[in-house]
Amino acid sequence: MDRLRNNRFLRIILAIASIFGAISLLLAYLAPFVSPAAFPLLPLFGLAYPVIIVCFLVLISIQLFFRKWWALGMFVLVLLGGSIHSRTFTLGSGDDPNGAETFKIMSYNVHLFDVYNENPTLAKSTRLKIIQFLEKESPDIVCFQEFYQKDRPTDFVTKDTIIPLLNYKDYQERYAYRRGGRENFGIAIFTRYPIIEKGEVNFNPNRQTSNYAIYSDLVIKSDTIRVYNAHLQSIHLQPEEKDVLVQEESKSSFLDALSKVKNAYPLRAAQALILVKHIQNSPYPVVVCGDFNDTPMSFTYNQFSNILTDAFRNCETGIGKTYAGRIPAGRIDYIFHSESFGSTNFRIQKRALSDHFAISSELFVKKK
Repeated sequence: MDRLRNNRFLRIILAIASIFGAISLLLAYLAPFVSPAAFPLLPLFGLAYPVIIVCFLVLISIQLFFRKWWALGMFVLVLLGGSIHSRTFTLGSGDDPNGAETFKIMSYNVHLFDVYNENPTLAKSTRLKIIQFLEKESPDIVCFQEFYQKDRPTDFVTKDTIIPLLNYKDYQERYAYRRGGRENFGIAIFTRYPIIEKGEVNFNPNRQTSNYAIYSDLVIKSDTIRVYNAHLQSIHLQPEEKDVLVQEESKSSFLDALSKVKNAYPLRAAQALILVKHIQNSPYPVVVCGDFNDTPMSFTYNQFSNILTDAFRNCETGIGKTYAGRIPAGRIDYIFHSESFGSTNFRIQKRALSDHFAISSELFVKKK
């Protein structure tokens, strides 16, 4: 045992790994607070944070055997992260409505209802399963990203099926583009409450991005609230590029895919700043739903968590996963709300019908 502990080669290797791990962890800590435009590689450390922290804890346990003082110093570095760790590893319990009336809101990237599936029968089956899931969950408000609507006549009915089935009274839709004059691709809000005002947050006046946000002002009994539905900058990875990120079969292909991931960060950060500024000028309490394409250890997420409550962190204990694709992206879909709301019963869809899991939460206006 002593011979192993005093092995010079092992001690050098472990020292190098510990120093590299410490630097990586510090960079991950910085990722939420530094704009990707200033340090383009920094967001990648935030993305890798779950792996970095687990590996670092393993290194600490090994260092306890070799160098206890190193292990202590490394553990202090973990403690320095403080509440940063709770962004990923949450310990929420939710709020007690205490008799207040709740409403259920859902955010769901439906991946165009699988309309591009090479097998039309499977595409229709997926669409039907998504609609059946919505009927079972019965949200009072639902925000869709990557929504698809084909004008009649069509046998791929979405909007005209959802509205009567879930008894929605109003809706708002905004499409990034149309194909063939009849096929519409974008985002939408459906609600059982009346909408008194609609608008959009344009991230790029020159239409150089297909990502944007919309908002609806809803009247819920005597309260007016503003609901935002946002789809922040996509990475636009092709299926084969997602494969190489996981498998790393080709170095050049892997670097190309990684470059797309890196280049999307500053675009999302700029969009987040635009949206947060709009939120801060809202005359009503807000709920923000959407596919942010960014993890809780990101600059984008930090802009929203600075001013709003993350319903998942408020309600749930654990890590959470909302991206159902092959890339281990974790939690990238969110429901944020103003402090004047309470949140409870946060749910993540168990069975994936898209490349994202649907998320939902019950909200209520806190008693004054």
